[in-house]
Amino acid sequence: MKALILVGGFGTRLRPLTLSKPKPLVDFANKPIVQHQIQALADVGVTEVVLAINYQPDVMREALDAIAAEVGVKITCSQETEPMGTAGPLALAREHLSDGEPFFVFNSDVTCEYPLKELLAFHKSHGAEGTIFVTKVAEPSKYGVVVHGDDGAIEHFVEKPQTFVGNHINAGLYIFNPSVLDRIPLEPTSIEKEIFPKMAEERQLYAMVLPGFWMDIGQPPDYLVGMRLYLASRAARAGAELTTGENIRGAVIVHPTATVDPTAVLGPNVVVGPGCVVDAGARVVGSALLEGTRVGAHSLVADSIIGWNSVIGKWCRVEGRAVLGEDVAIADEICINGGIILPHKGIKASIYTPGTIVM
Repeated sequence: MKALILVGGFGTRLRPLTLSKPKPLVDFANKPIVQHQIQALADVGVTEVVLAINYQPDVMREALDAIAAEVGVKITCSQETEPMGTAGPLALAREHLSDGEPFFVFNSDVTCEYPLKELLAFHKSHGAEGTIFVTKVAEPSKYGVVVHGDDGAIEHFVEKPQTFVGNHINAGLYIFNPSVLDRIPLEPTSIEKEIFPKMAEERQLYAMVLPGFWMDIGQPPDYLVGMRLYLASRAARAGAELTTGENIRGAVIVHPTATVDPTAVLGPNVVVGPGCVVDAGARVVGSALLEGTRVGAHSLVADSIIGWNSVIGKWCRVEGRAVLGEDVAIADEICINGGIILPHKGIKASIYTPGTIVM
C-alpha cells in the first residue's frame, strides 16, 4: 500500500518554531510530527510514503532519509514548483499512487491515535471511491461540517453553519481508490471545495467517525492541547512508556539523554527532549522542552513551548502559552507571560503582555 502526506505549506502558524525547521520536522513528543504519521502508516502495511513538499526540500530529504531507515519504509518526495493546494499534489504524485490499491492521504499537522486498520476495513466494506475520517467538535459553527447518513454516506458539506446541521468535521485523514486521481487536474486544486462535493453528489464519498482524540497541532496553543491529549492517550494504554518517579506528576515523557535534578518537579503534561537540563527546584508543567533546552534553578515553565537549545535563567517565570524559538537566552529573574520570541534572541527585560513578539 501507498500513502501521501501533504507537507507543502510554509508553517507560518507554528512560528517561531518553523523559522528553524519545516513544520513536519518540528518535534512532537520527541519525534518529528511527520514521523508519528509515517510510523502509523507503516504499522498498517504501507510500504511507500510520498511526501508532497515545496519548502526547504533539501532539509526535508536529509531528515526523511533517517526516518525511512528507522521506520523501515520507502519515502519518496514529490516536489511542487508552485503551491498545488490540497488536491493538486495527488495528481502530481499519480505515478506513485495508481498501482490499483487504495492509498491513504494525510494532512501533516494532525495528531490522533491513527486507527487505520479500522478505516481501511470500513472503506473496503462500502465499496465507494473515498472515505474520510470525521471528528466531533463542540462548536461546529467555527468549521465546515460534514453531513452524512447513518451508513456514513456523505450527503453534503456546510461551511460554518449558523444553525445546527451536525457536529462532525473533516479530520484531514483519508483513504481513496486510485480512480479518484481521474477527478483531479494537474493544477492547483482544493480537495475540500472542488473534489469532495462532487464525490458526495455521486455517493462516492463516505465518512467514518474517528475514535479517540484528534487535534490539528499547526499552531502553538493547539500544539499544547494536542500534546496533552497525546499524553493522556499514552497513559491510558497498558504498558505505555511514560516517565515515573517521585518528582513526576501525571503524564510525562523525559528523553533518556535529558538530565533532571531530583528536586525539580515535572508534570502533568510535560515532554522533555534530548539533552535537556532541568536544574534544582525548577517546576515544569503543561510544556514542551525541545532538544538542548536548559531550565535554570527555581524557574517555572508553564503552558509553553521552549525551542531548541534555549536557556532559561534562574528564578524565571515563562508561562501563558509563551513560545521561544531556537537559541533564545532568558536572563535570571525574568517573567515571560505569553511572549513570542524569535530565534537567537537574548531577553533581559520581562514581558508581561501576552502576544508580544520579540523579533
